Amino acid sequence: MSNPRAAKVAERIQQIIARRLEKGLRDPRLGFVTITDVRVTGDLQHASVFYTVYGTPEELADTAAALKAATGMMRSEVGKQLGTRLTPALEFIHDELPDSAQHLSELLAEAKRRDEEAQVLAASAQYAGEADPYSKPRDIDDDAELDDELDEIEDAEFDDSDEFEDFEDEDEDGLDEEDLEEDERRD
Repeated sequence: MSNPRAAKVAERIQQIIARRLEKGLRDPRLGFVTITDVRVTGDLQHASVFYTVYGTPEELADTAAALKAATGMMRSEVGKQLGTRLTPALEFIHDELPDSAQHLSELLAEAKRRDEEAQVLAASAQYAGEADPYSKPRDIDDDAELDDELDEIEDAEFDDSDEFEDFEDEDEDGLDEEDLEEDERRD
C-alpha cells in the first residue's frame, strides 16, 4: 500500500470489523476470530480482510461460512462508520501466516536438533584414511635403498656390451662407415 490514504482506510476498516466481531454476531458458527490485517486497493474499491481462528479445522470452516454470510452486514457497518463516498467490497481470507510461522519454528527446531547431533558425532569421529593425508618428503633410508636397486638394474642390463658394438659405427640413418664410403663414391 504505497497510497497513504489506502493505509489509513485499511486500518480504520480493521478497527470497525474487530469491534463488530467483539460485540458478536447472531451466527452460532462464528468461532474465536482475530482480524490480523486489512489490505485495501489503491482506488479504495476492494478490501481484503485477513483473519485467524482459534480452534479445530471444523471450527475454521464454520467461521469461514459465518463470515461469508455476514459480509453484507459487515460492509454496511463499515460504510456507516467509514464516511467515504464508496464503501469497499469486503473479502474475508483466512490468514495462513501464523500457521506458516509455527511450521517454520518447528523446522528450525528440528534443524537445531540435527546440528547438535552432528556436533556430537563429529567430536568422536575418526579419519577414514590416514590422519594426515598430505604427501611427505621421503626418508633418507628410502633413498639409499632406491639407489641400491637402481645400481643392480643397471648392472644387470648393460653387461652385454657386445650388442651395442654394431650400433657404434652407424650414423643417424642406420648406415655404417663402409656404406657411407660407397654412398659418397656414387655421388
